Amino acid sequence: MFSTIFPSPRSTLSAHQALQLARVSLENARNVTDAEISMVLCHDTKESLSQAKKAAKHAKDPTLNKEIGTTYLGLSQVLHVRDHHVKAQATLKKAQQLGYA
Repeated sequence: MFSTIFPSPRSTLSAHQALQLARVSLENARNVTDAEISMVLCHDTKESLSQAKKAAKHAKDPTLNKEIGTTYLGLSQVLHVRDHHVKAQATLKKAQQLGYA
């Protein structure tokens, strides 16, 4: 409902900002005890990483892909711990595509 009223501000973030948002969501996903909330935060992490990856194509920072890959690896670990092994494997492949894992 809100997406029809308010456009997502995520699309205006720089690659660094989207990556920072992904890291915050990932850290919260690691620390929260409620499994459903953790999965929502994992989804938010994935969306922010996707935005960071798109924005990194236009950025002139060679370290961005490394940092994005590292964050994908962390997301994969959280998904694995939360028994979402198929999603964890798919996320691990994204980290590997960026040269990590």
